[in-house]
Amino acid sequence: MNQQDRQTYYISIGAGEIFSAPNVSPWQFKINATEQEIGKLRQIFNANYNNSMIDFARAHVPFVEYHNDSTNDRYDENLIQVYQLIYQLGDQEAKDHIDSIGILEDFTSE
Repeated sequence: MNQQDRQTYYISIGAGEIFSAPNVSPWQFKINATEQEIGKLRQIFNANYNNSMIDFARAHVPFVEYHNDSTNDRYDENLIQVYQLIYQLGDQEAKDHIDSIGILEDFTSE
């Protein structure tokens, strides 16, 4: 993909938001991505939002434990995908931070 097709975006993982300007809201990671890559990231954030709504309903059922809830597993898997994308598309500061927290220990960028 041509470097000219990429734009800079700012990512807030906790809020599940993607910004095209750095001063709109707090963000943690800066990436350069195509529209297709941003679309994929938005899909993952939307899936986690939907999982959160299901989890909210499940939270009112006291006999289902966190580690036995498939929506939590999907949320965790989606979060790993988000970090993988940010690692691939992010600046060096993003990569260094992700390396430092060790969330992608089994992930290789090659």
